[in-house]
Amino acid sequence: MNVLVTGGLGFVGSHLVDKLVDEGHDVTVVDNLCSESSSRDYMRDGVTYLIEDVKHLDRMRLYPKTVFDVIYHLAAHARIQPSFKDPLKYLENDIMGTAHVCEYARRMGAKVVYAGSSSAYGGPMLNPYAYAKYTGEQVCEMYHKVYGMSAVTARFFNVYGDRQPTSGPYATVVGIFEEQTKHAKPLTITGNGEQRRDFTHVSDIVNGFMALGEREWSAQVFNLGYGRNYSINELANMFSKEKKYIPARPGEAWVTLANIFEMSEATGWSPKITLEDYVRDWLQTNVSVNTLHRKAV
Repeated sequence: MNVLVTGGLGFVGSHLVDKLVDEGHDVTVVDNLCSESSSRDYMRDGVTYLIEDVKHLDRMRLYPKTVFDVIYHLAAHARIQPSFKDPLKYLENDIMGTAHVCEYARRMGAKVVYAGSSSAYGGPMLNPYAYAKYTGEQVCEMYHKVYGMSAVTARFFNVYGDRQPTSGPYATVVGIFEEQTKHAKPLTITGNGEQRRDFTHVSDIVNGFMALGEREWSAQVFNLGYGRNYSINELANMFSKEKKYIPARPGEAWVTLANIFEMSEATGWSPKITLEDYVRDWLQTNVSVNTLHRKAV
């Protein structure tokens, strides 16, 4: 297929591009490198990269010369906490950016596979990020119902894995714990650590996302998660017994847990990598036996 990936230099997007290229698809990436998780280091030979905002798709003059079969739309401002400081940036990028992508897809007859967020289950009004991502889903639904465009949403649940951000406001908790473990520091836990998250490996996310690009959809919403959750304390115990508790953060859901039955029934997809296996393998690769012994003592 001829594929456009927005946000294809980010954490999840770059893994998606790798998989698409390995399977022989023609890939074009649009990414403005605005995220801390984005990097030119993820560029692949044979891929066309356009360093530009998705709201400027028309300026790139790809269409009608290039017609895409499917657009995997991941370009967005991510994470909850930074959205409190600059809500307009999130609304502009995550809502209007999605509208520009859908309009572009409508004109060429492309399918849109949209990267939604499990934050929708905590409540779209809980924070600007959740509202913007949820409204992006509604934009996709409107384009299907009004114009008949194929669209589908995949709500991601707490993605982790290689290339995840490990510092700054966009860092994932798994990434933060990895960085702190490398430097033999206590693991910082917000609140009491009993909040629960459904952690999903990036390779499972990519496989599910690609499965949704293989057929036509009528604005369905599917969950991409593992289907089991862990408390932050349980996650921390997989890395170390040494913890440091810090104040809870506003706007975050207490529990996330994906029901993946409909996704599995519709596509045959199922997650493969467990959090325990990932952390065990990461520790064996990145932390010396002597360091682990010191931490245990």
